[in-house]
Amino acid sequence: MTPIRHNHSDSDAVLDAVRDCVLAVGVRRTTLTDVARRAGVSRMTLYRRWPDVRSLVGDLMTREWVAVATGAMPERRPGTATRGLIVDGLVAGVEAFRAHPLFQKIVDVDPELLLPYVLDRRGASQEALLALLADAVQEGHADGSVRAGHVQRQARSLLLIVQSFTLSLRTMTDEDDADLSSDAFLAELRSILERTLTP
Repeated sequence: MTPIRHNHSDSDAVLDAVRDCVLAVGVRRTTLTDVARRAGVSRMTLYRRWPDVRSLVGDLMTREWVAVATGAMPERRPGTATRGLIVDGLVAGVEAFRAHPLFQKIVDVDPELLLPYVLDRRGASQEALLALLADAVQEGHADGSVRAGHVQRQARSLLLIVQSFTLSLRTMTDEDDADLSSDAFLAELRSILERTLTP
């Protein structure tokens, strides 16, 4: 097997391979041997960069979740208030996360993988999302569309809200009742975010 160098495209090939493995069998049943085979690299090449499957899956989650979050943010148009962009992006982000095949597989098969990031510590994905949110909140302060406040506290509070909707929404919905459907809760999320951010 041809060894890979530590550049971005080589990492993406490995992360694509681990994504395929996780989608096929879940995190617990994915091995570095499986990933190496799918990526067309040696196990030693993987071990040099990732000591175990969990660290590899951590990098995969960071790549995927940051891509989902940035992809959910609407493009800024002239005259658009930042608050609207934040709210639209966060609601779209919750929908996109919940529909993401990797997120669905982890929640269905390996939910314990998410527990440390909910109960104990922030992960790299959360740090990246907080940076994006803090920048957006600061822009909202500057254009007057977001109420004044401590930027980091506001960003962290927003992440807590959307994280809860992302992880737990399916436990609260009743798709047979239009008032308790996913769409109804996403409308409620929009209202919560608007009220939280409005000056």
